[in-house]
This record gives sequence, structure tokens and C-alpha cells, in this order.
Amino acid sequence: MSARRPKRVNRDESLRAHLKKLLDWEGAHVGFDAAVKGISPAARGAVPEGLDHSAWQLVEHLRRAQHDILDFCRNPRYAELSFPADYWPAEAAPPSEASWKESIAAFRRDREELKKLAEDTALDLFARIPHGTGQTYLRELLLVADHNAYHVGQLVAVRRALGDWKSA
Repeated sequence: MSARRPKRVNRDESLRAHLKKLLDWEGAHVGFDAAVKGISPAARGAVPEGLDHSAWQLVEHLRRAQHDILDFCRNPRYAELSFPADYWPAEAAPPSEASWKESIAAFRRDREELKKLAEDTALDLFARIPHGTGQTYLRELLLVADHNAYHVGQLVAVRRALGDWKSA
């Protein structure tokens, strides 16, 4: 009786699938979509005592940072943004309901573009980004997933502090 060898895993395909899932993973924690779902308009611009940011500031920061990383990955003419001014909105509250909705929609659109980047088999994930300083596409995808998870956790903390969070 011979032992059966396990089927060989296509590591590139597996890595790409994991990266795609990681960008909106909700397995170990709340994801962006759940964190913004049902947030009351009054809670969007409130900064809870002891915390540094409002829900609006966190949502808009998530959008801006994720867009910046996507732009860096795709744009050979990428221009580095100024931190913190270009990454954080100055005002605690969104300027309008439309601004709130557009920020969330833009975050979701860019997240989908990052997933497409992860799936693109013509792109070597381990290759250095030509206009970068040594960063790889893999590093940037992991960076955006990590950054998003961190700030989504902060968004949930803001909602909890304001009494605007109902856990699933």
C-alpha cells in the first residue's frame, strides 16, 4: 500500500486568494462594511472623550490612505502626500451627507481595485514597484490591509464610546 501524496498547491494562486480576502477580512475582527453600517449621523462628527478622532475622520483617513497606496502601486507619476495634512480631515464632522456617502463608496471602490491588483497574475507580487524605493506590491497590499484593520478597530471603539455600536 503506497501513501498518497497530497496535491501540490499552487502557491501563487493561493497567495493571491489570501490577499484578496485579507483586504476585507472579517474572520478575526469586524470589517469596514460592518463598522460603518448604521452609524447615526450625530455620531459621525463626535469625538468621544479620551479618543483622538471622530468616525468621519477615521473613515476619511481610511479612504485617503488606501487611495494613496493604490495610487502608489499603479501610477508611475505618483507624488508622495504630506503627512498628516493630506491624510486626515481637519474637521471632525463630514461637510455633508453626500460627503459621508461618497467617502464610504470611494473606499469600497478602491478596495475592489486593490483586490484586482492582488488577482492580476501578470503582476509579480514580489517585484519592486518601479517608481518606489524598494517596496513590493506584496508589501503594499499587506500594508493597506494592516492599516485598515487598525483604524477599523478605532472606528468601532469610537462607536462604542458614543453608545452607537450594536455588536452582531
